[in-house]
Amino acid sequence: MIQKIILAVDGSEHSLAATLLVRDLPLPPGSSVTALAVLTPLQTPGRAALMAALDKAQSILGSGDFEVMVGLLHGHPAEELARFADARRPDLLVTGAKGLRATLGILLGGVAQQLVEYAHWPVLIVRAPYAGLRRVLLVTDGSTYSREAADYLTKFPLRPGAAAEVMHVLPPMPQPYAAAHTWPGETNISPLVTQPLEEESIARQAETEEREGQAFVDGAVDTLRSAGVAATGVLVRGDAATEIIEHARTHATDLIVAGSRGYGAVKGWLMGSVSRKLVHYAGCSVLIVRSELQADA
Repeated sequence: MIQKIILAVDGSEHSLAATLLVRDLPLPPGSSVTALAVLTPLQTPGRAALMAALDKAQSILGSGDFEVMVGLLHGHPAEELARFADARRPDLLVTGAKGLRATLGILLGGVAQQLVEYAHWPVLIVRAPYAGLRRVLLVTDGSTYSREAADYLTKFPLRPGAAAEVMHVLPPMPQPYAAAHTWPGETNISPLVTQPLEEESIARQAETEEREGQAFVDGAVDTLRSAGVAATGVLVRGDAATEIIEHARTHATDLIVAGSRGYGAVKGWLMGSVSRKLVHYAGCSVLIVRSELQADA
């Protein structure tokens, strides 16, 4: 179960949205939420504002049925939050998508991206405005990391009535013609020569991809349904990040969930450029699930 949460706050609208989201989670008995602010050496005058942000977070969270603790860290935000998390081993890190500017500087924002890249724990990036978690989109590429994300979602404290979609994005269809490369060592640029690809071979490849992709979707849907989460599947073809973000926009998705291969590991499409685009450009909140094995490594 998700019981131990660390929440980063800085007084921004996205930080407030993250606080409201955490407050509304139906956490099990014995749960705790630690709200943290980070004061950098160059932002000492902003201490009072950060303390006010912590007080507000504590007041909001106090209406929830869980233990609330607050703290002020000093140093680089992403580094200090990750270090604190490693010592406390939380079930979830929560942060706003964009930080407060002006007198407090950019305390989150880029920090959120860094936490996704380097933290050893699942990270939930919350975008304002917050209006509940009713529609969840789990994206899968069929990897072990995707299955771990599905398992994590079965433990995530969604409210009754929440529904999930499972989405797999097939690669774009091959073009009917491919451009041949010029020979190495040639000094003159030769005209491009096109070679036809067998349409039958393309069709067989597409059929195989669709069959495998549907199996990925069906497996994740079964996992969610077995845990009592209402789930359906969707299979599309195209650029992965573009299709995921557009689907989330047109289907009023509140949360996108994706697996993570972790920093330094072989990167697939989930934790490569696609996950970065989701964190950067998705119009809703994004949860990147880091595996427990990676946290222990």
